[in-house]
Amino acid sequence: MKSEQQLTANPRAADHTIAPPMFLVGILSLATFIIFFQGFMVAPILPGLAMLFHVSVRHVSFIEPAYLLGYGVATLIYAPLSDKYGRFPIILFSLTCFIVLTACTGFCHSITQMIVLRLLTGLGAGGAAPTTIGWIGDSFPYEKRGHALGIFFGCMAGGMAFGSSAGALLTAHLGWQMMFWTVAAVGIFILLVLTGYSKNFKQKNEKHADGFRAMYKSLKEIFCLPRGWRTYLFVFFNGMFHSGVFAWTGYFFYKNYNFNEKEIGFALLGYGIPGLLLGPLLGKLADKFGRNKIIPIGILVGALSAIFLSMNYSLAASCIFIATLSLGFDLTQPLYAAIITTLSPKKGAATGLFAFFLFMGYGLGSLVFSLIVNIGLNQTFRLFGIVAVVVSCIAVKVFRNAA
Repeated sequence: MKSEQQLTANPRAADHTIAPPMFLVGILSLATFIIFFQGFMVAPILPGLAMLFHVSVRHVSFIEPAYLLGYGVATLIYAPLSDKYGRFPIILFSLTCFIVLTACTGFCHSITQMIVLRLLTGLGAGGAAPTTIGWIGDSFPYEKRGHALGIFFGCMAGGMAFGSSAGALLTAHLGWQMMFWTVAAVGIFILLVLTGYSKNFKQKNEKHADGFRAMYKSLKEIFCLPRGWRTYLFVFFNGMFHSGVFAWTGYFFYKNYNFNEKEIGFALLGYGIPGLLLGPLLGKLADKFGRNKIIPIGILVGALSAIFLSMNYSLAASCIFIATLSLGFDLTQPLYAAIITTLSPKKGAATGLFAFFLFMGYGLGSLVFSLIVNIGLNQTFRLFGIVAVVVSCIAVKVFRNAA
C-alpha cells in the first residue's frame, strides 16, 4: 500500500506549470452557477408550489433532496469517465442533459412529475462540478489552486444564493414555468461559449484509459489515508448542514415575517455575496496562512448563524445571519476541495468522491430537515447549529496538520 506521502506528492509533481486563462475558470464556474441557481430557485417558492399543486409544503420540499441525491449518486459515474475520456466531453454532456431536463420541468402538471424530473436532472447534471474541480486540479499548481477554487466555489454559493433570491423575485413576475425555461436558455448560451474554448481542455495526462477499475483502486487507497476519509466526512457534514438550513430559509421568512415570494427574494440576497465578492481573496488567504486555521472558524461561523436565526431577532439581523451563513460555506468548502486534490494522482477519482459526499450531504441534509421540521422550524435550525458547534471543535484537532 502506498504511503500518504507518496500519494500526496505525485499530484503536485504532475501539475502544469502554465495555467490556463482565468477567464475559462470563470466560464466553467458560470456553468456551475446556473446549475446551482436552478437547484435552489425552488426553495423560496415552496409555499406557492404547494398551493398550486394542492399539497403540503413538506410534500413539495422533497423536490430538493430528489435533485441533490440524484446529483450526488451521478458524480461517482462521471468521475472515472472524465479520467478515461477527458474533462471536456463530460462537461458538455452534463450541461446538455441539464439544459434539456430543466426545460422539460417547465411542463410539469403535478408535484410527482416535478420530483421525477428533478431526480433525472440531478443525475444528468452531476458531471459538471466534479469534472471542473478535476480540471482545476490538472491545470493549476497547488500553491495557486486556492484562487481558482475560490472563484469556482464562490459561484457555487452565488448560484445557491441568487437561485433563492433572484429566482423568487423573477418568479413573482415571470411565473415558475418561465423561470425553468429561462435557465435552460442561459445554459445554451454557456454551452456555446464553452465549445469555442475546447482546445484549452486538451492537456497532457488528462486521460487515463483504465477508467472505473483505476478509480475504485484509487478510492481504496484514499480511504486508507486517515487524512482522506476524515476530510470526506467533513465534506459530507458540511453539505448536510448548509443544505438543510438554507433550503428552509425561504420558508423561514414566509413563516416568521409573512413575506411573499418577492420579499423572500430580497431577504435572501445576502447569501452568496461573500463568496462572489471574497471567494478569490479567501482562497488566497488559505494558500497563505493554511487551511487548518480557517476551516474550524468557517464551521463555527455557519453554526452560530443558524443558531442566531432560530432566535427570531429583527429582520435586519436575520438578513445579516443569512450572509454570515454563506460566509461559513466559503470558509470551508473550497478548502476541503484543495485538500482533496492532493490525495491521489487520479484527480477524477478524488474529486468525484468529493462531489459524491458533498451532494449526498446536500440531499440528506434537506431530507433530514424535512423529516424533523415538525418539531418546529426554529428548533430545527437550533439543533443543526448546535451539532455544527461540536463539529467545529473536532475540526481543530482533525485539521491541525493540514497545509
